[in-house]
Amino acid sequence: MSELRIDRRQFFGSAALLGGFAATPAFAQALVRAAPQNWAPVQALLDSYVAEDKAPGTIAAVARGTDDPQFLASGKIGRGRDRAVDADTLYRVYSMSKPITGIAAMMLIQDGKLRLDQDIGDFIPSFRRPMVAIDPEKSLDARPASSAVTVRNLMTHTSGLGYIINTKGALQKEYARLGLIGAVVSRQPIPGFPPVTPAPSLKDFAERIGTLPLVYQPNTRWSYAAGLDVLGYVVEAASGMPFATFLRERLFAPLGMNSSYFVVPESELPRLTTNYGIAGGKQFAIDGENGSIYTDPTTPALGGGGLVMSARDYDRFLLMLAGYGAIGSARVMRPDTARLAMSDLMLPSVDRTAIGGQGFGAGGRVTIKADPNGSAVGTFGWGGAAGTIAWVDPTKRVRASGYVQYMPSETYNFSRDLGKAVYASL
Repeated sequence: MSELRIDRRQFFGSAALLGGFAATPAFAQALVRAAPQNWAPVQALLDSYVAEDKAPGTIAAVARGTDDPQFLASGKIGRGRDRAVDADTLYRVYSMSKPITGIAAMMLIQDGKLRLDQDIGDFIPSFRRPMVAIDPEKSLDARPASSAVTVRNLMTHTSGLGYIINTKGALQKEYARLGLIGAVVSRQPIPGFPPVTPAPSLKDFAERIGTLPLVYQPNTRWSYAAGLDVLGYVVEAASGMPFATFLRERLFAPLGMNSSYFVVPESELPRLTTNYGIAGGKQFAIDGENGSIYTDPTTPALGGGGLVMSARDYDRFLLMLAGYGAIGSARVMRPDTARLAMSDLMLPSVDRTAIGGQGFGAGGRVTIKADPNGSAVGTFGWGGAAGTIAWVDPTKRVRASGYVQYMPSETYNFSRDLGKAVYASL
């Protein structure tokens, strides 16, 4: 937003002190490079969340452009636990998995193994003749869909699919019966969440959900859905390798992301945070305090909400996006593919009411109308169910991610607070 103005003020202040030395362009440029960004509002926010016991610990990774990140942290990884939060602490990022899945699909589009408007029935037979529910709350009665469900639709939540967290009635019961959940949460019962046995694999998930009617016609409106979970299987089928393997070999390993897991190894459990549920104004541990459901090897690799990651790793992902497909010499996408992925991929006819009139790209929200709280046109990112948030703003040259672990995430709205603190810092 005001990087040049800030640097000029710092330069002019130094010039008054240093006289003739500051008059040389080379010296002026050195001062600009040396001036660190002051993220004091972000640190103050993190400290306040811990001091007010909204979270036992929290961290943010913030940077200008493609600069090295600064990790700002406060507190511990859980109540009653001694380990301090740091850049390598592990967080359940839930739906922040979605942009990663979207980018994986874009890589295959670049490879020529997928097309943006390809019918996913080419990979999942149950989607070859999609049907749309007449009244999904009352029955599964349905009529033929007016168009195919495409890769674009899965990426942008315009497929007509439902989600177990927002579908109701008869269709929601079928989602639960077939194990079509978007993420595993806890081994223990959670108030308001009936127990559901997850579909045993991505293939099962994709094939089962394709047997059910859509909630609405494809390409008619934005509605949060299980499309990115289905897209994970499309990546698997199109690439010829397990989805988790594709991510590891084509994205995580090349980018130096060494702490990103669908199943957390037992050896890494000491750095996994505790996740908390909030009910009646009180927090209670639901995972990570005495073991974790994320060590279960049968957990499906859900592209819509299954990843556990460190702040360092997710910042590497954002850094790649800020570098339009590369970190230094490590390139995973062409610049044109990265720009397309972070652009608004929804068709003009789509009703955008549910997303505030904004756009959606490859698994993440795209700002097409400047946000008065800070983010500029072109900002790309998404958040997670336990309060995490991440974005890259190419216009104002900033990338940021923040991490807490409590559900429901809107209890304190950490994501909104972090956005305000980041842009206040600029």
